[in-house]
Amino acid sequence: MAQQYDLVVIGGGPGGYEAAIRAAQLGYKVACIEKRIHNGKPSMGGTCLNVGCIPSKALLDSSHRYESTQHDLQAHGITTGDVSIDIATMQARKTKVVEQLTGGVAQLLKGNGIDWLQGTGKLLAGKKVEFTPLEGLDSKAAEVQTLEPKYVILASGSVPVNIPVAPVDEALIVDSTGALAFDQVPATLGVIGAGVIGLELGSVWRRLGSQVVIFEALDSFLPMADKALAKETQKVLTKQGLDIRLNAKVTATETKDGKVTVKYNQAGEDKEQTFDKLIVCVGRKPYAEGLLSDDAGITLTERGFVEVDDQCKTSVDGVYAIGDLVRGPMLAHKAMEEGVMAVERIHGHAAQVNYDTIISVIYTFPEVAWVGLSEESAKEKGIEVKTGQFPFAVNGRALAAGEPAGFVKFVADAKTDRLLGMHVLGSGAGDMVHQGMIALEFVSSVEDLQLMTFAHPTLSEAVHEAALSVDGRAIHAIQRKRKS
Repeated sequence: MAQQYDLVVIGGGPGGYEAAIRAAQLGYKVACIEKRIHNGKPSMGGTCLNVGCIPSKALLDSSHRYESTQHDLQAHGITTGDVSIDIATMQARKTKVVEQLTGGVAQLLKGNGIDWLQGTGKLLAGKKVEFTPLEGLDSKAAEVQTLEPKYVILASGSVPVNIPVAPVDEALIVDSTGALAFDQVPATLGVIGAGVIGLELGSVWRRLGSQVVIFEALDSFLPMADKALAKETQKVLTKQGLDIRLNAKVTATETKDGKVTVKYNQAGEDKEQTFDKLIVCVGRKPYAEGLLSDDAGITLTERGFVEVDDQCKTSVDGVYAIGDLVRGPMLAHKAMEEGVMAVERIHGHAAQVNYDTIISVIYTFPEVAWVGLSEESAKEKGIEVKTGQFPFAVNGRALAAGEPAGFVKFVADAKTDRLLGMHVLGSGAGDMVHQGMIALEFVSSVEDLQLMTFAHPTLSEAVHEAALSVDGRAIHAIQRKRKS
């Protein structure tokens, strides 16, 4: 007889495993179904830990250290000999980081008494879950179990979007997963998509020596970001050596003699260029393959997302869906909070996720981060805004560290002084932006930030100065407007 569970979570990514752990803390008997095999063995952590957030950040860190050693140390009076990169060692370090974290998640599940069911899960009619063990996936005689939990959380995540004009062959044309596993630096590298993944992966291999061209079909750069932030980010990344081509729509690709030729149309003119490798990163889509039986009763949107309410409840009572499988940004931290919220709701708590304070970060160098409304989106909502901006170029800590690029910008309601958004380009932006997130969460005014004392010398002083700048009061910048 199959084990009886209070909750079955399908998917062991950040949202899934956090939901499982929180449920176990609350006393539920929990199973988490995860089928991923990474480096030849079962692995928890989903896309994020295995082939997404974590390995990409490991490569971003290694490549940044390499480039910095080559170009930045002399200014500090540090002289080195010839600097080289061992890609195999770099990749081995990345793998070690991934295995440490995924192994840690497995231990967390075990320590909380959660059963890790290694295989696939499918939601059936009546809230039942069909579980097929890994060893049975390739066999018609698979030992399928039918579980009958009280609750189910769907957390199967997402997969890269493929495009017909550039079919991934995992040799010359790769997706984001393949781009994390190059065993040598391609002399020339094409990237389709100037979004978060394209900019991060393009930055990794450019730092290591690739000539990188990024093709973006849209005629604007980072259209989801504040325009001032996007404009300065493009300027900085271009100066670093990324060849970012906007309004460049790829029309075809051809692989021949170990090279890949990209044909594209830019502003009405047909062009082509040949590369050693091509990365396709034009977005991700919900992964629902084999997740639902036809009679499961779950409603899907036209784009393939599971339809849920604000608390992630599906059309079936007792079944929740979270993360990349549902509406909203495809971000691990969003999935984490939704997973915990779903469990809290199951337990009768009035938990919710504030989607207005979900942070976005691009881990280039300098980092790009924002939370809340951009100046443009606020105006589109009919809000009269006031803004303040302060550059790191005159921040003492940034100058001492040799990292003067970027700025902090605030957007606020001109009538109420309420903070609406924070936008940062700079070293450590992904951490610094949390100050704005906390302020937004507590419905702070700009004046609240202005009245706080920030330690000197710190990068965060730019946060204080940007808040002062909203009312023309920045101390370390000359401003025309004044406030009594």
